Amino acid sequence: MNSVQVRQLFLDFFKAKGHVIVPSAPMVIKNDPTLLFTNAGMNQFKDLFLGNAPILHPRVADTQKCLRVSGKHNDLEEVGVDTYHHTMFEMLGNWSFGDYFKKEAIAWSWELLTEVYKIDQRQLYVSVFEGFKDENLAFDQESYDCWAELLKKAGLNPEERILRGNKKDNFWEMGDTGPCGPCTEIHVDLRPDRNDPSAALGKSLVNQGHPQVIEIWNNVFMEFNRKADGSLEKLPAQHVDTGMGFERLCMVLQNKRSSYDTDIFQPLIGLISKACGVVYGQKERTDIAMRVIADHVRAISFSIADGQLPSNTGAGYVIRRILRRAVRYGYQALGFKEPFIFQLVQVLADQMGEAFPELKRERVLIEKVIKEEELSFFKTLSHGLIKIETIINYISNSKGNVGNFQKVLSGFDAFELYDTYGFPIDLTELIARENGFTVDMDGFATHMEQQKSRSREATSLETGDWVISQNSMNMHADFHPDGYKSPEGASQKEASQKSKVKGERGEVQFVGYEQMECESKIVMYRKVKIKNKEQFQLVLDKTPFYAESGGQVGDTGYLDNGEEKISILDTKKENGVIIHYADKFPKESGKVFKAIVNREKRIFTQNNHSATHLLHAALRKVLGTHVEQKGSLVNDEYLRFDFSHFSKVTEEELKKIEQLVNEKIRENIPSEVREMPIELAKKTGAMALFGEKYGEVVRVVTFDVNYSIELCGGTHVSATGRIGLFKIVSEAAVAAGVRRMEAITSVRAEEFVNSRLTELQQVKELLGNPKETVKSVNELKSLNTELRKQNEALLREKAQLIKAELKVKLKIVNGINFISERIVLDSSEAIKDLSFELKNEINNLVMVLGAEVKGKPSLSVIISDNLVKEKKLNAGTMIRDLAKEIQGGGGGQPFYATAGGSNLSGLGKALEKARSLLETSSV
Repeated sequence: MNSVQVRQLFLDFFKAKGHVIVPSAPMVIKNDPTLLFTNAGMNQFKDLFLGNAPILHPRVADTQKCLRVSGKHNDLEEVGVDTYHHTMFEMLGNWSFGDYFKKEAIAWSWELLTEVYKIDQRQLYVSVFEGFKDENLAFDQESYDCWAELLKKAGLNPEERILRGNKKDNFWEMGDTGPCGPCTEIHVDLRPDRNDPSAALGKSLVNQGHPQVIEIWNNVFMEFNRKADGSLEKLPAQHVDTGMGFERLCMVLQNKRSSYDTDIFQPLIGLISKACGVVYGQKERTDIAMRVIADHVRAISFSIADGQLPSNTGAGYVIRRILRRAVRYGYQALGFKEPFIFQLVQVLADQMGEAFPELKRERVLIEKVIKEEELSFFKTLSHGLIKIETIINYISNSKGNVGNFQKVLSGFDAFELYDTYGFPIDLTELIARENGFTVDMDGFATHMEQQKSRSREATSLETGDWVISQNSMNMHADFHPDGYKSPEGASQKEASQKSKVKGERGEVQFVGYEQMECESKIVMYRKVKIKNKEQFQLVLDKTPFYAESGGQVGDTGYLDNGEEKISILDTKKENGVIIHYADKFPKESGKVFKAIVNREKRIFTQNNHSATHLLHAALRKVLGTHVEQKGSLVNDEYLRFDFSHFSKVTEEELKKIEQLVNEKIRENIPSEVREMPIELAKKTGAMALFGEKYGEVVRVVTFDVNYSIELCGGTHVSATGRIGLFKIVSEAAVAAGVRRMEAITSVRAEEFVNSRLTELQQVKELLGNPKETVKSVNELKSLNTELRKQNEALLREKAQLIKAELKVKLKIVNGINFISERIVLDSSEAIKDLSFELKNEINNLVMVLGAEVKGKPSLSVIISDNLVKEKKLNAGTMIRDLAKEIQGGGGGQPFYATAGGSNLSGLGKALEKARSLLETSSV
């Protein structure tokens, strides 16, 4: 049974059980401050578990693309080393939102595995939650009884097949807070000798890390909510959340001992093997490298397809780190010295493109981005190799005359190689060992921990429990984000009643499309600490504040009840709830407030958002329909738009794009906003935002049906004329095949144009107000070029005189031709040319020159090639020592190096020191 059939059988089975099959959500998560990536199948349903969105389908099934590389679920270091962990993986899942529960979920799991997939029942073991006294959690008797009944019918002994699992293994939690509950896991014994009487019993190997006795499916029964203080409370409704690892399932059904041996990975591994000329399955080191690359190319490709390009921050940094890990394995173990991973994308798209069409749609972009990243990292690796060689040479040369000196690479240097150049510590150790050095691993570990501490501090967030506003409890009892805290004095019964969820949004309304202020009450609140700064998050029953989404920033403004004013610093959405970030908490939270949006900021933001839609359409008309949005940022200052295009946008094209957008602004096209089913929206030709997740009903924003139709939840102008003026201010590459355009509108555009006109007028005045400004500037440039040539000629003449003087001052030190002089030559380039001329004319030369260049001290060292090779002299090493005298620093190559500083008076000492270094050296 191939992997395509395995996936389809799962979906067909649950469709027959009344489940709606939904598409995978994007692997890259947007508009959720708690997650960078989807790391479990339940992520896209969080708002349903929390009661913050209506339940349209009580039964759902899907295959969800997931990524686990950081945080609680971090499998990165196991990937490739063992046979079943992955970064990107598919999670097959079936879900019940307040519908069926343990009995049905368990029965269907057994039916699918044993009757549809026909897995030998004797290979299966299950575990149920044993309970946890510290939290008054009882043994999961119901799950046990369900399994016992099924096993008895199959002729199996429940006592031999049902294991009691602890809280770590059999109590699933979304995170530190949120929905959670007991789970029952299904494990499969894949050992070839499992039926041998001398073999260990399969149940003794469950959850013991055995590579062939592995968990295959987990049925989670969401019964509780974990609060910030660690306590548990019953959820108002019971849900089922199951997840089965697709890759592991294929391993079982294809009778393989490793998921990497299935048809999911073998085409990729086969291509890697062919490209490097190494046979898979012969050496552990090369096998691990091939598995790492085959795994990582999936994670990278799906991330790029979902809109996340490699970068130096956030989710983009994670993707870049995964890619560089793959490159390093290929470089170290397989001998790849040029880009190779991008060549795997076609195979991946052919394999998985039917289930995930975004791979085929974005294949060219994925290939270009990966290839560009590989080229960049190979350069970085090359620079790192030079760096480590320089460090080793410096230590050897500076301490070589000391008997039995320690050949140790410092922890700081090892960390810098890791952090700046991407060198894994084992590669640094390998290179050091080849040169007779060791690495200070304790020092490296210290620097790593310091970096992690800085990272934790930079992203530190302490979140309290939600508190229901006491004066609005009766009004909004059906609203229940991810926790409930009863007001002081409320009974447990009252608290339970007040926390019931109807699966509806209740009276919480967003009115910001129509108005920028309204009367509101605080429904609930919680205290948070962001980087040790205290803030409050408020939920209002009705709000005009737009929450950050779709590239548009969140609104700011304030709440006012006539007696106090509460500043709203930002607005975001979390688990479907609009959250207002406030600088303080009101003294009387139960009062009615007037919620007022910063009108000027919102208007300018709307101008830029609508202009983004006009720009998108203009790009497609001028550059071609291959242009697709790859990201955006819209605030009140400017708009930023990333789009697919494989060459620089020419000046002529920029002019046409700008003219077209301004033409549409002058037409004063009214905006038309409608809500409709997503399938109907697609039929109208509406463009979707890149990497966004859409519901069944979407909001469609139109500026002329023949020009711009997009799915968009943002706020917009009533008519394009309100934008006023559109001006492109920059266009550049952001990644391979992706360009970035920034533009301004309205008042900002007017200010920009006026400032440029003022600047032009100032230039004209400096030129004496000529009639033809451009002609005058060109004449001035020509004159400047001529004067520069004359100056260079004079410098060359002066350098020749200095050269003759230096030859006369040549001395012999330790058998070496040595020059150490201060010269008067105010040009670094001229000094360099002079140095190389003397090097070519004088054999066996070491020359140190000092000069004042542009008012600053400058030193240069040049050494004949034979001295570098035979005597191991190094200009870079010498210049670093000499630069201390001028309070500066520098570097370069072994035969030529330069340094600058701030202490002119130290030039003489530096030149004297150069002679003493040569005199006391062992050459």
